[in-house]
Amino acid sequence: MAARRMISSSYAPTLLRSLGTYYSGRGTGISKFSTAAAAAAALEEPITPPVKVELTKLLINGQFVDAASGKTFPTLDPRTGQLIANVAEGDIEDVNRAVSAARKAFDEGPWPRMTAYQRSKILLRFADLVEKHTDEIAALEAWDNGKPYEQAASVEIPLFVRLFRYYAGWADKIHGLTLQADGPHHVQTLHEPIGVAGQIIPWNFPLLMYSWKVGPALACGNTVVLKTAEQTPLSALYVSKLFHEAGLPPGVLNIVSGFGPSAGAALASHMDVDKLAFTGSTNTGQIVLGLAARSNLKPVTLELGGKSPFIVCEDANVDEAVDLAHDALFFNQGQCCCAGSRTFVHERVYDEFVEKAKARALKRVVGDPFRKGVEQGPQVDSEQFDKILKYIRSGVDGGATLETGGQRFGSNGYYIQPTVFSNVQDDMLIATDEIFGPVQTILKFKDINEVIRRANATHFGLAAGVFTQNLDTANTLTRALKAGTVWINCFDVFDAAIPFGGYKMSGHGREKGIYSLNNYLQVKAVVTHLKNPAWL
Repeated sequence: MAARRMISSSYAPTLLRSLGTYYSGRGTGISKFSTAAAAAAALEEPITPPVKVELTKLLINGQFVDAASGKTFPTLDPRTGQLIANVAEGDIEDVNRAVSAARKAFDEGPWPRMTAYQRSKILLRFADLVEKHTDEIAALEAWDNGKPYEQAASVEIPLFVRLFRYYAGWADKIHGLTLQADGPHHVQTLHEPIGVAGQIIPWNFPLLMYSWKVGPALACGNTVVLKTAEQTPLSALYVSKLFHEAGLPPGVLNIVSGFGPSAGAALASHMDVDKLAFTGSTNTGQIVLGLAARSNLKPVTLELGGKSPFIVCEDANVDEAVDLAHDALFFNQGQCCCAGSRTFVHERVYDEFVEKAKARALKRVVGDPFRKGVEQGPQVDSEQFDKILKYIRSGVDGGATLETGGQRFGSNGYYIQPTVFSNVQDDMLIATDEIFGPVQTILKFKDINEVIRRANATHFGLAAGVFTQNLDTANTLTRALKAGTVWINCFDVFDAAIPFGGYKMSGHGREKGIYSLNNYLQVKAVVTHLKNPAWL
């Protein structure tokens, strides 16, 4: 397979425009499949992924090692529910070993003592190696997670590489200030690495979340212990091996695969971890924050759940709005914390929008993520699969109109039909809870003040989308919506320089861009008395 190939032309134009302008726009020549063709593709024998799983152990102090207990756990193929590999199951003792290695590497090793330019060169070499191995990494990501291979290869890995090159560029530009004092003193600030960073990443974007956390932490000179999600441990192990090939010293980056109640809790509460970063559900984020507070009051960055409004105004081009709203929700099987999962549509265009949204969902290509042209693969595991179907049933029982979908897709694996609900009310579970699946809920509104009030009537505040041709309307909504990101006539734009994070119970702190560097630095004020300040 050729690296960095284009994603399916059936959704490439909007998705590539949304996720970043890294590509020329040439398509694959694949037309949209009919629903029948998509169903047939899903029911065919699954394609054998073009990669061999070799790295299944923990990475501690530069070596791949078994868990101290000798335990392993299965990581499963969401296309079939069958075993991919057994992975070492880290727990408290393994976290202790990893943190000890990271502490020694920070206190005694070369990484924080290198020149920033030397660290930058290692980050750049790593990015080059990842780019060289795009095929294998994308295959692991698709196999373990269920996302389309073309999405992983053409969108996510280029974004991953861009993030590391971005932070490589920042490494030698981190500096403090010289300040004016009122008295006879010379005052300067030093921006120093915080120490050992504990990081816990989710399963929906394993590689991208790895880059959002590891990139800035290492650029600032910290060492890292990262816990992968138990559903998707494979790609992090693969790329971390490449990091050491790039020259990363032992102990600087440690990977522990394991479960939240054991490995995750041990990392969050560890007294020798100086900073914690977590991405996941709001409920788990509350637990993590409590564990960190009860241990050593380590600072915590949280990127949590969302129920993002996508607002289609009365002046919108309905065809364009339908396509954008479709991608905003269904991208990555709907498993996206900032998904536009509450689609508010003005009453004047509501009926037209619903009909066209239904038609677009019916054309969505569902099937084996390794088949060319597939837009939607399986959900990550049986737990997510069952949870999504339960929410769909609640929508039907609650009186929403099921326009299309609502059932299992095919007979094997964790596939769900693209589902669209209309006549959704604000108090329905499908409108309040984070479904994390391919379920579009369409709500009707009358005027801008009403939609502002309803859009903000949630505990979440991660992101929002606005589709309008009116500048005043766009500016009003931008200021009024309580969300960490507001996308105007676009969605899911994840440029390396753009900060990302939430208001309210969607978390605190920001990732990406210059803002994420603050998470991994501490500021020291240095004040020197001047004996003879007459020259000032």
